[in-house]
Amino acid sequence: MKMILIKYVKRGNLILVVSLMVLFTTQMQAQPRNSFANVLSLTGTLSNGRFITPSVFSDMGAWHAYALPADKESYGGFTGPLLMDMRGTWLAKDFARLQIAVDGKALDLANAKTSADYFPGMLQQTLALEDLKIVMQLIFVSNRQALINTKVINTGSAEKTAVISFRGELLNKDAEITGNDNTVKVNFGKSQNHFHILYPGKEKPVVTVNGKEYITAYKPVLLKKQQNIELLQEQSFYAAGEQERTTAFNFPAELKKNETRWNQYLAKYFAKAPGLSVDKKRLAVKSIVTLMTNWRSAFKDILHDGVFPSVSYQGFYGVWSWDSWKQAVGLAFFNTGLAQENIRSMFDYQDEHGMVADCIYADKSENNWRDTKAPLAAWAVWEVFGSSADKNFVKELYPKLVAYHEWWYKNRDHDQNGLCEYGSTDGTRIAAAWESGMDNAVRFDKAVMLQNNASAWSLNQESVDLNAYLYAEKLYLAKLATSLGRSKEAANWTKAAAALKQKINQAFYDPAKGYYYDKFVGKDELVTIEGPEGWIPLWAGISSKQQAMAVSRIMGDEHKFDTYIPLPTLTADHPEFNPRKGYWRGPVWLDQFYFGVNGLKKYGYNSQANAFTEKLLKNAKGLSADQPIHENYHPMTGEPLNSSNFSWSAAHILMLLQSK
Repeated sequence: MKMILIKYVKRGNLILVVSLMVLFTTQMQAQPRNSFANVLSLTGTLSNGRFITPSVFSDMGAWHAYALPADKESYGGFTGPLLMDMRGTWLAKDFARLQIAVDGKALDLANAKTSADYFPGMLQQTLALEDLKIVMQLIFVSNRQALINTKVINTGSAEKTAVISFRGELLNKDAEITGNDNTVKVNFGKSQNHFHILYPGKEKPVVTVNGKEYITAYKPVLLKKQQNIELLQEQSFYAAGEQERTTAFNFPAELKKNETRWNQYLAKYFAKAPGLSVDKKRLAVKSIVTLMTNWRSAFKDILHDGVFPSVSYQGFYGVWSWDSWKQAVGLAFFNTGLAQENIRSMFDYQDEHGMVADCIYADKSENNWRDTKAPLAAWAVWEVFGSSADKNFVKELYPKLVAYHEWWYKNRDHDQNGLCEYGSTDGTRIAAAWESGMDNAVRFDKAVMLQNNASAWSLNQESVDLNAYLYAEKLYLAKLATSLGRSKEAANWTKAAAALKQKINQAFYDPAKGYYYDKFVGKDELVTIEGPEGWIPLWAGISSKQQAMAVSRIMGDEHKFDTYIPLPTLTADHPEFNPRKGYWRGPVWLDQFYFGVNGLKKYGYNSQANAFTEKLLKNAKGLSADQPIHENYHPMTGEPLNSSNFSWSAAHILMLLQSK
């Protein structure tokens, strides 16, 4: 913000402006979290205990989450909790719903004038009824504990006697309730996880359990005019064998810490993305809360904090490798500590050969070792280092990155020509396609498997995106080596990258078509399917100016990639183009979109890149409203597709907004 001084001079009846002076620039104050209410709608009706589609709120890596009440019958409670382990299960519709009677009359909170709001890091519900104002606030205070503070205020002119209680009923059939003076506990059969509600304070409520229901009742309290009472509850979810924590919390102090932490997240991001419009700021905040809600702390066999792809889909209750690399880059804008942990979580399971598993779970027996994912880890570490300047982190990860990089050439280069292929450890084509991340992409329709060694198979096609990622990784490894003072290693990586660059342009670029394609192993035959793999060389900085110009023209062809939402994963003119039913056969994925526009910008095509971005932000339904960020989008209609509340989409939105 600029301070301007204006000097006025009076001549007769005229006042003239004779000078303008810009004195100095002050730092613009970041908007606090309270400015971003309801960037995401958290109201949704539960049809059953396994219905996890509604958007939810979690924080600090907790393994339980909540939503706002969707109907009047649930006023006075927060929906949930949703408990997460290997799957998501709603414990209850509202497991601690407020009940209140005044002067012997039970109040129906369904009749209250109610507002329910989601602020970044906090849920808040305000009810007004019968000269009472009730404010309920929910925040997380650790990776296991949430606090709900209930304040009941007498706004009338006469004193009142209030009887307050909380009631809950289980949806989970495998759980059982026990209770004592100030605690409600829920135990689960096979998992041996446990949930509890603790009611701290001097006033000890009476807990009554009746099968799948409980009531926690306090003694009557006299409320004088404008007087209030505050009741605190701690709701916690622990893994089997974990010791319950006994911290005594001061809610006002914890609320202040919560607000400060979230304001810092927002301030850090907005400092790196100045000049955003109001709508784009709200989208950025929605992206941040999406990532933070999908944050899971170390739990059972997950040894470091990681980020789920989405809490809204049962199949995504784990931590994936290339999701983690992309998420870490987005997280680095505002939470470098979590970004580092997300990377560590995957390398915890790096094997003795250097391979990183495709995905890991709270039960490590379920980890997927059939394949890995595209090598973007060094990019992630470099970007996190750029935000944190933490050389110890680089020192820790560098040898792991080197081992992972070298693993590709030992296990995914069938003919040892320096060009790699996607593959699998079990010889199956489906796992090899998974390794690309583009599970059912048309370019793999005719691929077959080739055995490399006892535990390594490759597809019979060398993929341009894989080798472009490996090229970029060599350059990032060179930068990381330089940061550690390993100049000789850096020079070797740079030299190897230059050699690979030449191979890629010779092997994969078709000068007649002006695009990059996969190539069959041992043949000069290209797989002439046009997908996002063809613009990854721009992102990696491999292309010449002439090659980049040719690729940009195809990207700008309205019959191919310049659709209603640009840059689909298959050209719109291909007969197999089917966005609604084809996971990687047409939908717009925001990671590939980002690589495309970022690649264009590297070669000076800023106008084209910005036009693509504006079309995405304008036409992707729900992005500018309070609807969740989706896994991908229909390129012809803007319809959101597949999983909601998707982490890497959120991460790439942060990258796109920051780069404008």
